[in-house]
Amino acid sequence: MTGAHAVVSARGARRWADGHAWIFRSDIAVPPTAGAGAVAVRDQRGKPLGLALWSPQSEISLRLLDPDPDAVIDASWWKRRIAVALARRAGLERDTNAFRLVHGEGDGLPSLVVDRYDRWLVLQLLSAGVEAFRDDIVEALDALTECDGILARNDASVRTREGLPRVVEDIKNVVPDEITVIEHGVRYLAAPRTGQKTGAFLDQRENRVLIGAHATGRSLDLFSYHGSFALHLARNSTSVTAVDSSAAALTRGRQNAALNGATNIDFTEADAFEFLRATEKNAEFDTIVVDPPAFAKNRASIAGAVRGYRDLNMHAMRLLAPGGLLFTASCSYHLSKAAFLDMLRDAAAASGRRMILREITAQPLDHPELLTVPETGYLKGALLEAVGPA
Repeated sequence: MTGAHAVVSARGARRWADGHAWIFRSDIAVPPTAGAGAVAVRDQRGKPLGLALWSPQSEISLRLLDPDPDAVIDASWWKRRIAVALARRAGLERDTNAFRLVHGEGDGLPSLVVDRYDRWLVLQLLSAGVEAFRDDIVEALDALTECDGILARNDASVRTREGLPRVVEDIKNVVPDEITVIEHGVRYLAAPRTGQKTGAFLDQRENRVLIGAHATGRSLDLFSYHGSFALHLARNSTSVTAVDSSAAALTRGRQNAALNGATNIDFTEADAFEFLRATEKNAEFDTIVVDPPAFAKNRASIAGAVRGYRDLNMHAMRLLAPGGLLFTASCSYHLSKAAFLDMLRDAAAASGRRMILREITAQPLDHPELLTVPETGYLKGALLEAVGPA
């Protein structure tokens, strides 16, 4: 197609050769003259490099779709590639009715996110290039999943940088405002139109099961949001204190507790930092979860984020009973796994507690992290045990 090709610099070509999926605007020697969609990519010697999604206004201008320059990016291509992603999730439906079907670059489907909530799908098209294939993608999802409805949750801020409108709209039937998620026997309500991410934090599913299985005695869930961790803790704890600064989130948390008949959760509206400092001298807990929002939104905020994570974890460690367990996590992509563990070492030293590292966790099966595309991995967690008295 005339105009539907790009020429990239040696540095851009090398990124693809090294396994990354992105080429930035600064590495495009000759941009396509075509609009957003799929384009052929060549190096400056004319060698074909493959096919990519093209986003004219984005800093991430090209996203690798297929290294085969002769591939045809049509409805059949999307159906085949999405089918591979779905097959990767085989077996998850035995334990839950909500999980991610497509994780963008991690599944070779750049800037496309699809989450399943029971019989409905929530779709995010996060680049102008992938937006151009909306109809093909929806057709493939409909055929492969036979879902009851599809909601486009296209309100992410990244769409503004792509020159796209930010909207939430039904694109197949009407998706309910609330959907009951069943997760390893625990029930909670997802809010696909208004909730965080696409309606719930599906990436922490296995971590909730992990700490819930180990929970004992008095438990504390910080940044509880809708109580997903608290619900798992409640199954094996005598009591759970669920702390969040949002009254609306706690109201939903109480609804979720009622869904499970959990009467041992106390939902407390408070700032987590203030709660920890106020509680440190007069209480202790056998199990603690620290699951804060992303403190590091960009590279410039890393130093401040590390201080915040360190402070949180130091105070949480001091609240642990002897032999108590702490599950702590960070969803900040800009905080590396190594920096996360360094922060925990500093927090342990400052807390005065001896802490054993029991387990390091990462993203679950449905959120695949591609080693050559570090941006596909953001979640890291640790299960820690307090040794001896405080």
